[in-house]
Amino acid sequence: MSFIPYGRQEIDEDDIAAVVAALKSDWLTTGPKVGEFEKAFAEFTGAKEAVAVSNGTAALHCAMLGANIGPGDEVIVSTMTFVASANAAVYMGATPVFADVLPDTLTIDPADVARKITPKTKAIVAVDYCGQPCDYDALWALCETHGLKLISDACHAVCGSYRGKSVGTLADFSTFSLHPVKHFTTGEGGLITTDDPDRAQAMRIFRNHGITSDHRSRAATGGFAYEQVMLGFNYRLTDFQSALGISQLKKLPKWQERRWAIAKRYREAFAEMNAVRPLAEVPHTQHGYHLFVVRIDPEGSRLTRDELFPILRNNHQLGVNVHYQPVHTQPYYQATFGTKLGDCPVAEAAWPQILTIPIWGNMTDAQADRVIEALRVETSGRAAA
Repeated sequence: MSFIPYGRQEIDEDDIAAVVAALKSDWLTTGPKVGEFEKAFAEFTGAKEAVAVSNGTAALHCAMLGANIGPGDEVIVSTMTFVASANAAVYMGATPVFADVLPDTLTIDPADVARKITPKTKAIVAVDYCGQPCDYDALWALCETHGLKLISDACHAVCGSYRGKSVGTLADFSTFSLHPVKHFTTGEGGLITTDDPDRAQAMRIFRNHGITSDHRSRAATGGFAYEQVMLGFNYRLTDFQSALGISQLKKLPKWQERRWAIAKRYREAFAEMNAVRPLAEVPHTQHGYHLFVVRIDPEGSRLTRDELFPILRNNHQLGVNVHYQPVHTQPYYQATFGTKLGDCPVAEAAWPQILTIPIWGNMTDAQADRVIEALRVETSGRAAA
């Protein structure tokens, strides 16, 4: 029985040829492919600017810089996310304040955000959990009332949309990850989109040690001098990674169609099961489906999530996963910022039930059916008739 991972990359001969061509060029990094990739992604999302960086965490860090987050500021962030969403605020000397989530989608709850805004609040980080866009109308209303910046952690939702507007254009800064399990990949990599060219340039300087020029621009002018104008980081993406990203981006719509087809297959099957409950799809949005997360109903299932997890992995060879332990319950945040159980009760109640099941851009119907049947058997104790 072959193992079915929860997500995986797809690399074809066109991708390999693109990378080889970049490797044979004069530029392995800080060359022309980086700007070409940024332009292609900006056009894909409809944003005016895209900034390419070394990974998704770097993208979040750059977005914090773009939003002028600094010491003494508070940043409200969903607790149902990967730790990087909050860590990026800490990198800037700010304090993350964790907001609870909506029970049907596990996206950030605007009402809880409103309760947690203080005079120190500088920004809100909206996490498009699993690929479901957040309630951007409600979040923008809060930002406009209180003078806040809105950062979208859109790493799960690159092909999503909200009221007809593409993810990547829904916030002051939108961030994306190009890790191999995401919709498309550069191996490691990240992107930030914005409509503000000045802040985009600031983020490009930030990714290059805080220096205003790079090797290619100095080579073009025949100069050698450079100026460091801020404390930056080495968050550059290479040209051969950018070449891979350009090639992958062309196939992204096809892969997204397949994700939607698998999600539809899952939803139809789980509608007939009492124990397996998918998260909701919200009207007027288009779900990106980086992840497919279900709740294992403790009343409908003969096994708990924790009992089910090793059986699916070991007996059925399914790469199930769990996304995520609420960040406010992590030891670092409890010890450093005094977060505690009870801060976000909806997320805390969901955590013991949620299970991520396999989905990716070239997954087959037969593989999806294996997942469905395994869940049916192990939660109900009976095979399909």
